[in-house]
Amino acid sequence: MSEERFGEFVLVRRHGDGHVAELALDRPKAMNAVSTEMARSIAAACTALGGDRDVRAVVLTSTHERAFCVGADLKERNSFTDADLMRQRPVARGAYTGVLELPVPTVASVHGFALGGGFELALSCDLIVADATAVVGLPEVSVGVLPGGGGTQLLPRRIGAARAAELIFTARRVEAPEARELGLVDVLVEEGRDREEALALASRIAANSPVGLRAAKRALRLGHGLDLRAGLEVEDAAWRSVAFSGDRAEGVAAFNEKRKPQWPGE
Repeated sequence: MSEERFGEFVLVRRHGDGHVAELALDRPKAMNAVSTEMARSIAAACTALGGDRDVRAVVLTSTHERAFCVGADLKERNSFTDADLMRQRPVARGAYTGVLELPVPTVASVHGFALGGGFELALSCDLIVADATAVVGLPEVSVGVLPGGGGTQLLPRRIGAARAAELIFTARRVEAPEARELGLVDVLVEEGRDREEALALASRIAANSPVGLRAAKRALRLGHGLDLRAGLEVEDAAWRSVAFSGDRAEGVAAFNEKRKPQWPGE
């Protein structure tokens, strides 16, 4: 396993053959509250991972024992002028969109508190694995703002408009069992096993064609919300982008020869 640090608060680990990358939030003294500096580092790490053709899946984790991420750094924001807040906005957005726009499948590994922007980082991933200690929520209206890291758009796409409205308007926190029941998280595991299970899931994903994975994610994201006819056109465009790839040729050959594929990744 190799490690690379982005700024003071973000650590990227590459596991095994490098096809699974772990983006670890590493600001334990602040329960991973996202400061301006940390937001820049998250965005920079995502840019590097998105451009690395060896990476097939990314797992978003936390080094803090009791929290995934408690959201925006409100202590920092308490010192901001209105002009400071406006200047910070594109930096903050860059962190959330950085995770959201990663071209490979992403899995969030959540334990403890995942609140506000912390939960929005998890929502920006394709799948969320949570352990029994997880507490999630979007409490922004309780401090006079709204979920501005994608929450008002990502949550209703995940659980429906009415349920999302109830959670956002009440600002309530949701513990792990209800979170799984509502679909706020996808996989619920025993306490302390979220990272292990998320990495295992990412490894299963990364065993597949990198060309196919990127195209499938693109079709899923671009097609969501379109009418069926338009969505099928998005799917067809994605299919055409992989139909004549080296990965497709290798996948078919490996199937017929009853062996494990050696993906060229192109």
